[in-house]
Amino acid sequence: MWRQSEHLHRQLTQRYHVLRKLNYALTRRKKNRETLEHQRDMACLDYLDYSLRLHKKAVKTLSLLKRRAVESKDLEQLSYFLKQAGRHINLVMRRVICNEYIPHSEKLFSLFEPHTEWINKGKAGVPVELGLRVCVLQDQFGFTLHHQVMEQQTDDQVAISMALGARAMFSSLQQVSFDKGFWSPANYAALVTEFTRIILPKKGRRTAEEKAREDHLEFKRGKRKHSAVESDINALEHHGLDKCPDHGIDGFKRYVAMSVLASNIHRLGNLLLQDELEADRRKKKRLLKQPYPADHAA
Repeated sequence: MWRQSEHLHRQLTQRYHVLRKLNYALTRRKKNRETLEHQRDMACLDYLDYSLRLHKKAVKTLSLLKRRAVESKDLEQLSYFLKQAGRHINLVMRRVICNEYIPHSEKLFSLFEPHTEWINKGKAGVPVELGLRVCVLQDQFGFTLHHQVMEQQTDDQVAISMALGARAMFSSLQQVSFDKGFWSPANYAALVTEFTRIILPKKGRRTAEEKAREDHLEFKRGKRKHSAVESDINALEHHGLDKCPDHGIDGFKRYVAMSVLASNIHRLGNLLLQDELEADRRKKKRLLKQPYPADHAA
């Protein structure tokens, strides 16, 4: 089978291109769609049948190698990809031929990084993103105090763990600020008993008491400070968090931690540089105030 790998791959690719062209034509044509749909389904069945035959041959070869006690990382990778191939043959059959709705939990968005998630932020111009969410908690000076990689989690599910995790490392932390995405009644009830001041706007309609709380001067002041987090997130992206080159979920978490550390070191360097510039400015101002002897030219 492996001696014919190029030929087999070419045969599979040809079937894929036939299916792709028929599917594209189906999206463009408004008349005679039934005939085209039938041709598309038959091409899909041919593609799946050929894929399944290759899959069975590969599984048989892999089992022979394992019985011969051949150990290799390549065999581990092959076993993983064969498993995913069988899974996606089943998904394509269910979706295209059986016209079945595939639950989101069964979908895989990256064969090489299976932890990748489909992220829909709802922002204009950015319909969806592929990756993992990372939640960061920063102080008023721009330092990241705590971060968390969110695996199959949303903002409202990490609010409590983020706040308590940060205070476990910084016991003097008494105020936390979140945006509306972190709101839930349970989050507010838990955080209000742990911190002196909570900036957590409510989603949806507010009662008179909640409106009065959010109209308070201290609440508005804390909410305005929270807007600086957007620029800090942009700074994190410039320190490596825009794209992770490491592989695996452990590599992703390690790379995120290193990016946070790099950003904090850079922020510290900026503050030290500002102190030096301010000291030089004061020194220059002091020297300019000193009296200098007049120039008595002959």
